[in-house]
Amino acid sequence: MRQRPARASESGVVTALSHDAEGIVPAGKTAFVAGALPGERVQFLRRRRHAHHDEAELQAVLEPSALRITPRCAHFGVCGGCALQHLDGAAQISAKQQQVREALERIGKVTPEQWLEPITAALWAYRRRARLGARFVTKKDFAALGFRERYSSMVARIGSCAVLGAPVGNLIEPLAALIKSLSIRERLPQIEVAIGEDAVVLVVRVLSPPTVEDHSKLLAFEQAHGVRLYLQPGNLSTVRPLAGEPARLEYTLPEFDVRIAFEPTDFVQVHAEVNRALVSRVVSLLQLDRDSQVLDLYCGLGNFSLPLARRAATVVGVEGDAQLIERARANALRNGLTNTRFLAADLSLATAQAPWPQAAYTQVLLDPPRAGALNVLPALAAIGPKRLLYVSCHPGTLARDLAVLVHQHGFRLLAAGVADMFPHTAHVESVAVLASD
Repeated sequence: MRQRPARASESGVVTALSHDAEGIVPAGKTAFVAGALPGERVQFLRRRRHAHHDEAELQAVLEPSALRITPRCAHFGVCGGCALQHLDGAAQISAKQQQVREALERIGKVTPEQWLEPITAALWAYRRRARLGARFVTKKDFAALGFRERYSSMVARIGSCAVLGAPVGNLIEPLAALIKSLSIRERLPQIEVAIGEDAVVLVVRVLSPPTVEDHSKLLAFEQAHGVRLYLQPGNLSTVRPLAGEPARLEYTLPEFDVRIAFEPTDFVQVHAEVNRALVSRVVSLLQLDRDSQVLDLYCGLGNFSLPLARRAATVVGVEGDAQLIERARANALRNGLTNTRFLAADLSLATAQAPWPQAAYTQVLLDPPRAGALNVLPALAAIGPKRLLYVSCHPGTLARDLAVLVHQHGFRLLAAGVADMFPHTAHVESVAVLASD
């Protein structure tokens, strides 16, 4: 069990950033200080104790870093949605590159032959997907909507959000007022955001059915703000439009003449501009030609599969979610692509008897969740593709998996780099390309 540390202020010098973008202060027992930057002398208060470090609250910056800037958002430091608004944008990228470099060297014992230029784009109003917590506080008669507070599980009370895409970033206060006006305000725990190029959907989680009056208020909000509201009374299969036909959520990849439709609760990369650049880089690094036979594992809706199919002979996409596979097939049909095949398979299990390793592939793409792709690596090594490209959302599991591919299966790590999919957060998206020769 965690013990409560003594509540006494301390000071120290920050030596580095942690993987959660907290300043590391080796003052006796190491303290991780949210909001502190490398090189700064800070005053802090330990809040939570762990076996090897304590979490601490920043009280004052005694000697600031030259890279410290004024956060754009007035809620920064309380709202936990962002962790790095106080650090210059270019320095944020450098910190994320350093995190990937250190993970590869320390965990994977690997170094790429080349470091790629980072992929960057807009720093603000970029998030097209988000899950916002909602709460109504009866005693104080107010509703809050937003991300969780940095030091608690409570929903931060904010007026707007500078990283949410338009128009949602400016709808926080109107949505909070809407929640407060509903009879089910205490039975509405979250709102999920999905922004397409021609439609905006807000999925409202409801633990009790709205009354007729509630329904009228929700419909009026929808019409007043040009968004579509969906209700979710149960699991994901219960998500339905408040009224009318479903919205048409889509995004485009113009370089490849691809249009991808998605449902409001589907996973899509949150930064549209960065995603376009990332897809372009992936296709380029795989060095495709008209004879290429490509395997895309964890293919989702076809974000990479469909652009790859514009440049390759065939593409096989594999994904564990059968509904996503159906939507990937529909997206291929919608884009007139007949050289794709999509398979539903549990990629967390042993793959020796699965259908996808039985074919020959010249190039392989991996885009796994945070847990990585360790279970599929032996099967991929047996396939022996000319090129293997790994898109990662967690530097630690990327480094672990690259170590297996390089040290156990003889791949060469040609290049690696980062993509700033989540500016102002600690999240690190990265890409690595390997060759089997």
